[in-house]
Amino acid sequence: MKIPKIPEATITRLSVYSRYLAELSKKNIVTISSNEIAEGVGVSSAQVRKDLAYFGEFGTRGVGYNVKDLHDYIVKILGLNMEWPVVMVGAGRLGTALSMYGGFRQRGFKVVGIFDVDPNKIGQKINDVEIRPLEQLEEITKAHNAQIGIITVPASEAQEVADLLVESGIQAILNFAPKNLNVPLDIEIRNVDLAVNLEVLTFNLTMKKPSQ
Repeated sequence: MKIPKIPEATITRLSVYSRYLAELSKKNIVTISSNEIAEGVGVSSAQVRKDLAYFGEFGTRGVGYNVKDLHDYIVKILGLNMEWPVVMVGAGRLGTALSMYGGFRQRGFKVVGIFDVDPNKIGQKINDVEIRPLEQLEEITKAHNAQIGIITVPASEAQEVADLLVESGIQAILNFAPKNLNVPLDIEIRNVDLAVNLEVLTFNLTMKKPSQ
C-alpha cells in the first residue's frame, strides 16, 4: 500500500489544530464542527477536512468532531504522545531563552542537555539543566537517547556543531543559525532564519502599498 506524501503545510496546520482543540477541551467543549475549527484557526473548513482526510475519517455527519478524541488523535499523529529529549548547543541569549521556554515541555520536548564553549558559562544552570562543555555532547545525548538537537550558535560555528550532533547520534536538527548546513540525507533538518522571516513580512507589507 502506497502511503501518500503529506504536505508540510498540512503538518504545520495539524499543530495549530491541536493547540486550538486543547484550549477548547480546557473549556469543557465536547464537540466542534469543521467550520468552527476553521474560524478558530483562520483557514477554510474545506482545508480542515482535507488535512484530516490524509489520516482517516473523523467525526460524525451532522454532529461534528469530539474535541478530546480529535485532539488526542492529532497529538498521536504528531508524535507528541511521548516525551522527546532535546539537546541544545549554544547558551547565548537565544539559547537561554529557548531553554527557558515552557511551551517545549508542555508539548513533550524536554531539554536534557545544554552545551557551550565559553568556560564562564559551563557549570551554570538554566531551568535546572547544567551547561556542559561540547566534549560531553555525545555522552549526554546517548545517556538520554536524545534524537533532536537545537543549534543556537553563530553562523561561523554552526556546521561544526551540526557535524558533532550527527556524530553523537542526533537524528533531527532545528537550526537557528543563519547558515545552510550540510548533513546526511537521513538527518531531518529545519532552518529557522529570523531575518528571512522578517524579510518575508516586509515584502508582503511592501506589496500591499499602492505603487507611487
